[in-house]
Amino acid sequence: MDKPKRDKRQIALIIIGYPFCLLIIGLAINMLVFGIGRISVLMPSTEIVSALIIASVLLVINHAWLMTTTELTRLKHTLYATPEEWAKSGVDPQSASALGMQELERRHNAHRNTTENAVYFCLLAALFTVTSPSTLAAQVWLIGFAIARLGYTYSYIAGRDNLRGVFMSLSLLAMFGLASYLLLSLVV
Repeated sequence: MDKPKRDKRQIALIIIGYPFCLLIIGLAINMLVFGIGRISVLMPSTEIVSALIIASVLLVINHAWLMTTTELTRLKHTLYATPEEWAKSGVDPQSASALGMQELERRHNAHRNTTENAVYFCLLAALFTVTSPSTLAAQVWLIGFAIARLGYTYSYIAGRDNLRGVFMSLSLLAMFGLASYLLLSLVV
């Protein structure tokens, strides 16, 4: 087997194993640090609601940041959002700078990834908060996810790929932590 094919195969194995590793780490943290009790559906405590509020506010800040940087990029590079805006401006979209389009695409990708992850986070967080988790688990997983998303946004916009990977892993770890906590609470 030639070197490029072997390298791609090794990278593919890492990509496939990556979510499983994060799931195992999340499970280990839940079992060894937080402890898991049998699921009990209750109104969440004030501390857990507070963690959810903090996470929600941080996620709104992250959204506003993505929205603002996207619009500032459009302004800086004379780019528009719709065909109607392009037509009204009298600027031909084909004349847009390659750098401007790349920077806009960077922001769109960051926004898409954040939205995709927020959908699953919201579902997990809603279930998690009413199933009587430990307060520490709620604080770590809920607030940790939001902080990791802020770090992800910063890293993506700044072009810091290695740091972006770290924050993506942390946000996924938080979601896997939420999911595994819920699943384990059904079977203990």
